[in-house]
Amino acid sequence: MDYNLSHFGTQMSELTGVRAIMKDIIETLRQAGEREFINLSAGNPVIIPEVEKLWRDCTAELLASSEYGEVVCRYGSSQGYAPLIEAIVKDFNQRYGLNLSDRNILITPGSQALYFYAANAFGGYAEDGSLKEIVLPLSPEYTGYGGVSLFKEALRAYKPTLDIDENGHRFKYRPDFSQLAINEQTGCVILSRPCNPTGNVISDEELNKITELAKPAHVPVILDAAYSPPYPGLNFTEMTPQFGENLLHCLSLSKAGLPGERIGVAIGEPELIEVLESFQTNLCIHSPRYGQAIAARAIASGQLGHIAENVIRPHYQSKFAVLEETLDAYMPKTVPWFLHRGEGAIFSWLWLKDLPLSDWDLYQELKQQDVIVVPGSTFFPGLKEEWQHKHQCIRISLTATNEEIATAMQRLAKVVEKVYQGSAVGVG
Repeated sequence: MDYNLSHFGTQMSELTGVRAIMKDIIETLRQAGEREFINLSAGNPVIIPEVEKLWRDCTAELLASSEYGEVVCRYGSSQGYAPLIEAIVKDFNQRYGLNLSDRNILITPGSQALYFYAANAFGGYAEDGSLKEIVLPLSPEYTGYGGVSLFKEALRAYKPTLDIDENGHRFKYRPDFSQLAINEQTGCVILSRPCNPTGNVISDEELNKITELAKPAHVPVILDAAYSPPYPGLNFTEMTPQFGENLLHCLSLSKAGLPGERIGVAIGEPELIEVLESFQTNLCIHSPRYGQAIAARAIASGQLGHIAENVIRPHYQSKFAVLEETLDAYMPKTVPWFLHRGEGAIFSWLWLKDLPLSDWDLYQELKQQDVIVVPGSTFFPGLKEEWQHKHQCIRISLTATNEEIATAMQRLAKVVEKVYQGSAVGVG
């Protein structure tokens, strides 16, 4: 039966960004037969034994406790499970010298839900009919932001400036403050730090400048800290978590080994928290409580912070080192390739300047060599203008084994050399 969908229904039923290509990837893997693909597209975290054991142990503690029935057999507060809120308040106050109370915390069913709440609470059409934009100050960005607003026209991303090290084959995106506009027409700002897909960490100074630009118009800055310290702690460079005033700090436990339980945390001023909590109450009452209960134990005991710093971060940082070393050894020196500086997250980002074919065609060429990556053009939600750069990049996941990553990068180097040799660009 064909159902008549509303405008919102049509929009929300569409696959956006990387989810659209996942359908092709799943079909490719299903039809692989005896071919063994190296899948470097995945956003799922690796199941690390020490991390899995932590969650098993916390689950066993919960099952053995008198608290179990209250956790799973009863409704709870829309704000979140009280022991988890208490554990976060205590941990963050001790780590960062803050003065948080329970009124500064909201637990959500994953951080993606947080961005949906914020985008539609502050962005879209105001009561006077004006459009409040959802600003992404540094493109490329997390592809999931492309689906958070009920009004596609509200999303606006800005091109970055590029710091390029020609000899070292490295580069870094930075906000272009000469173009970035945050004013009375802005509903909210959203950005990730560290960034999915690039691994970019904008500096403390750059983040402070964005929040200061937003203050005069009372615009909230929604900071996606899904890869940030203290957990999962997937920063490979020094960075200071930021809090306070118009900044809403949003973290997730997905990359800390708990993606199946969907736990997001918002830390901000009570006025912001109250708006988002009301949104959540209307949408889903509250976040699931089982995951919150085991997370409360992991945080309160200090084990999650310890494992994030000593197990999770080194695991992925070592994989980036393998990828970096292999590309440096095997990529053609005369091809204009540039790897984004590896500052965090579980991905690497490769820019092939003046690529003779599209990123989607390169994706297909790599599939022929049993390597799967993600075309970069899916990571530019909200960018209104055409920019050839976005068709010259690919995202590479760090979730395979070291051997698979090294083999895949060697195959990629051969494909890239062949592609450039077939044109007048790069290889001479």
